[in-house]
Amino acid sequence: MEQKIDIEGQSIDILETEFLNIKQSTIKAVEAGNAEMQQICALSIDSEKAEVTQGAIGIARANKLSLNQCITGVSLAEHAEISASICPMSIGKTKAEVKKSAAGIVIGSNVEVKNSASVIVIGKNIEGNVTTLFDWKSALAVSLVAGGVYGLLRLFLKK
Repeated sequence: MEQKIDIEGQSIDILETEFLNIKQSTIKAVEAGNAEMQQICALSIDSEKAEVTQGAIGIARANKLSLNQCITGVSLAEHAEISASICPMSIGKTKAEVKKSAAGIVIGSNVEVKNSASVIVIGKNIEGNVTTLFDWKSALAVSLVAGGVYGLLRLFLKK
């Protein structure tokens, strides 16, 4: 039996369903097959396919994840698409798309970035226009310097 739930303007603890359409609500945990959400605040989302517009999410996990104008702590997906959003960590197993967004760490087999900023981008194939804080050479240099400073401090401050 396929179950479809439409919710608007409510505060919910835990919700588990096959099809979900939720608007202007807060929710602690969502587990759904197909979830469409607008203007929501959620602690965690676990779904086969999730589309979120104007949301604040702690952890979002889905096979296909689409975030538009969202703030997300961590997004994990087989295929992650982030547009006009802020996401400190985004992991797309096969593909990660970041468009006009700010991301801390983007990881994916195929990473496509358009007009976005990121601290670190890791991927087998990286395409697009991205501004990164560290490339692999500068990340290696910063790690070596930090390791050297840490080693010297431990040596000199040892009593």
